Amino acid sequence: MQVNNRPFLIWLIWLGLIEGTSTLVLFLVAMPLKYGYDMPMAVSVVGPIHGVLFLGLIAMFWIGRSEVPLSTKLMWWGMVGAVVPLMPFFIDVKLYELLKQDSESGT
Repeated sequence: MQVNNRPFLIWLIWLGLIEGTSTLVLFLVAMPLKYGYDMPMAVSVVGPIHGVLFLGLIAMFWIGRSEVPLSTKLMWWGMVGAVVPLMPFFIDVKLYELLKQDSESGT
């Protein structure tokens, strides 16, 4: 598959990494601080940041369907993957393979 918009695909990969990391920070740092150490401020800060990143990732997968173009299957896997913890990292592997495949094809 030929990638028409490599910069968009690179941004999508980066946003997937950042959103996946924000999920881990929320679950492994902020929530234990809230429930284990009575520090609800951690979730109050990290939660909205993660929410914006999540919505951005969903939007970028939707837009990426026509911009990159992503296959419909990959777009839906990316959107579902944004909901499932750790899944953005696995989707990013597929996106990176697409980017690498495009680089090797000489474009």
